[in-house]
Amino acid sequence: MAITAGMVKELREITGAGMMECKKALVETDGDLQKAVDYLREKGLAAAAKKADRVAAEGAVGSYIHAGGKIGVLVEVNCETDFVAKTDDFQALVKDIAMQIAATNPTFLKREDVPSDVIAHEREVLRVQALNEGKPEAIVERMIDGRIEKFYKENCLLEQPFIKDGDQSVSDIITEKIAKIGENISVRRFTRYQLGEGIEKKEDDFVSEVMATVNQ
Repeated sequence: MAITAGMVKELREITGAGMMECKKALVETDGDLQKAVDYLREKGLAAAAKKADRVAAEGAVGSYIHAGGKIGVLVEVNCETDFVAKTDDFQALVKDIAMQIAATNPTFLKREDVPSDVIAHEREVLRVQALNEGKPEAIVERMIDGRIEKFYKENCLLEQPFIKDGDQSVSDIITEKIAKIGENISVRRFTRYQLGEGIEKKEDDFVSEVMATVNQ
């Protein structure tokens, strides 16, 4: 059975599990929604949805400085208890998220943070692009919707493909960690600095350097 984006969205709304996990569950259960819910519950991933409602006020401010001090990141990642905040699993997650920010330079944390006027402007630019490409008016709106989804994946940290596993988003990785650790985990805020940012000078490919570090 073909798995549609709508089916994945519905399962995610029910369980709170990550998009990739929901898609996998639907594939494994041949598109049966109830069986997919049970599948995620058995894996411990659906339970993460309930944990996501709990207050997470502990955690850590993590940092990542790229070799040579050319890029620096500060990120606040919250959990529920100081005990969990000190565990290797949580600290590793914080480090991974900091490196993600260094490598991909997201503008927003999540899609809900993107101002409506930014999306409206983006849609208009994409509309003109599509029409200039000679696309039929009838399919332009669908193309714009698809490209807006791409915009979110490129610019919103939680929607980005995880740098260590492109088949999962950052949100998926956090959801998996919630299921494993048993506490709510959330990214609250982040700041990324790049040496000489805003100063007119020769461009260096710092992003490629960060990715090379990740892949070592």
